[in-house]
Amino acid sequence: MTAEPSPRVGVVRLPDLLPFEEGLDWQRRLARARIEGRLETDLLLLLEHEPVLTIGRGATVSAPGTGSPAGGASLSRSEIPQFEIERGGDITYHGPGQLVGYPILDLEGFRKDLHWYVRTLEEALILALAPLGVHGFRVGDHTGVWVGEGSGLCDRVVRDRIAAGSLRKIASIGVHVSRWVTWHGFALNVQEAALGPFSSIIPCGIPGVSMTSLESEGLAVSWEDVVAEVESGFGRAFEARMEGIGQGELERLGLALELDGPDLQPQRALSDHG
Repeated sequence: MTAEPSPRVGVVRLPDLLPFEEGLDWQRRLARARIEGRLETDLLLLLEHEPVLTIGRGATVSAPGTGSPAGGASLSRSEIPQFEIERGGDITYHGPGQLVGYPILDLEGFRKDLHWYVRTLEEALILALAPLGVHGFRVGDHTGVWVGEGSGLCDRVVRDRIAAGSLRKIASIGVHVSRWVTWHGFALNVQEAALGPFSSIIPCGIPGVSMTSLESEGLAVSWEDVVAEVESGFGRAFEARMEGIGQGELERLGLALELDGPDLQPQRALSDHG
């Protein structure tokens, strides 16, 4: 019996800082094209954003700065652009020094299970961190990847260690799925520069959470090495063939696509923060 071939995932590495609204536009175009069959391959976009705050469907307020515990009272709209978007979760920050990954996957070719998808994204990042010298792990129901002291602990001890800063979050995940096609995704903090604005919000909706980065954990690794390991970890976790796609081909696949057509309705928006 012939084994099923591994699904192909085209990898697009964007070299420059990308305004968030452009990345969101690309994702929506590509997802619609994947749903409608005009895009024949799954994709993983890897990039850095210009500074931005994004607010998901799980936010308890519509924007930070309202005084709510979910907001960031010291950040005004004039400082960092803010977008309310369709992913799951609350508020998070994206900016230079943070590697953002947007998988545009048709889960019909993988597994039609949203929780499996989120757990597999976590596994991809855990696998990526290990060769870089970082032990990443899951923490109960707190979606994302964590480092420090906390693997396998009960909720009370987890809360205590989060408050003490001995359990730190290095990668966040927030996704959106429509007709089994995914967009939004994950954010891995690589450099300390990515962490500043987190101090003025409550990322993950978890009071006291400490965000960390590879650099903050004492790792001196190149950006290219991180990108390569994330690509490799993604391929292993999803059992996929990862193949590079140039920016020119991306433009042919996505930027020429029209945005008209029916609205994309989610099965569900999952997880904490994109």
